Amino acid sequence: MSPHPLRDRSRELRNNATRQENQLWYRFLSTYSLRIHRQKVIGNYIVDFYCHRAKLVIELDGGHHFSDESLKLDELRSSFLESQGLVVLRFTNWEIEHRFSQVCQRIDEAVNQRLVELSEMEM
Repeated sequence: MSPHPLRDRSRELRNNATRQENQLWYRFLSTYSLRIHRQKVIGNYIVDFYCHRAKLVIELDGGHHFSDESLKLDELRSSFLESQGLVVLRFTNWEIEHRFSQVCQRIDEAVNQRLVELSEMEM
């Protein structure tokens, strides 16, 4: 089986993470109780962070995400991910820089909520 065509790009993104991605990764997600992946390939997309157990995607949006075209692309991306049974959380770089503890709390709440939902679905 050949490697996914986006694998090299995901590695490059991990090696050249934004300041906000590094902050979230090194100050919270890297030591989180569940395994979180950075720059994970899902379908034809590379998501910033992904928790397989909770089926949760975490995306950080810099300033370029707020143009009309980028908003449409983000909507398509989120729709695809949701069609795969995933929940997508989006945070702005500003939120990472100025409301970091609230972002971490929101991620933790979302993970715990998803784990409950997924366990109920298995019953």
